[in-house]
Amino acid sequence: MDLKKYFNRIGFTGRYDKPDLDTLSTIHKLHVMNIPFENLSIHCGEKNTIDLSIIYDKIVKSSRGGWCCENNLLFSWVLREMGYKYTTLGSKVFNKFKNDFYPVDSHLINLVEIDGKPYITDVSYGVSCQMWYPLEMISGKDQPQPPGVFRLLNDRMRWVLEKTGRKQLVKDDAFAKSSLIDQRLLKTMYCFTLTPRVPDHFLEISECLQTSADSRFVLKSICSLQTPTGFRALIGWTFSEITFNPREDFDLVDMKEIPDCEMEALLREKFNVVLVNKFSPKNDKAHYFM
Repeated sequence: MDLKKYFNRIGFTGRYDKPDLDTLSTIHKLHVMNIPFENLSIHCGEKNTIDLSIIYDKIVKSSRGGWCCENNLLFSWVLREMGYKYTTLGSKVFNKFKNDFYPVDSHLINLVEIDGKPYITDVSYGVSCQMWYPLEMISGKDQPQPPGVFRLLNDRMRWVLEKTGRKQLVKDDAFAKSSLIDQRLLKTMYCFTLTPRVPDHFLEISECLQTSADSRFVLKSICSLQTPTGFRALIGWTFSEITFNPREDFDLVDMKEIPDCEMEALLREKFNVVLVNKFSPKNDKAHYFM
């Protein structure tokens, strides 16, 4: 595996001889702008893995994206190669409809320590809750970023990440009641402790999320990518381009349906993704918001 090829994949051309916050912030943003959060392999008859060499080949050599166990595991390798002091953690994603966190760690993140200060990096949450930059681990501190205001809270037992966003204004009335639209302004994302985790910790849940009949990743094909002005997402056959508008406190949502015959071209043009195997879009009933 070659760090310079990863840098070429995300478009990074700066110096990396000093593991500082500025460089980490640049790498973090470039990753989410160039590498999609996606689960398309599940809908192409392929299998996601936690084998780092396979993940590297998929994301770096084949210009694909991945979900958290792929993107954030690759990012942990980048952190190590660049000389950062980091710890891989597991987090429990919040379920709005059960008003509780998932019972097991299903989301991989990384804690990075710089000059004695801890930061959370997460390059693979996707859609409207994707952070662009690392978050400083200070409980209760508002940390504004283009997608909204992120906030870490600590009750001495665990950390909780939440985000305050903006109202989503749907351009086409035909999509105003889409199940993909989430008008909650305050969103709880996930909770975590500081217990270090190794990749194998996520092996069982990774298998479950790819095979369980009620997994949202089985029920929906998802591909999202951050852009300089917002983000874009393809969920099933629904393509959305979201433009952040913090000055007027709303985000503009432009949605349209994509026929099967245009799917390959859209993935290539909007996400820079070329699939080898036949892709079968899916958007069955499951709770997933942009």
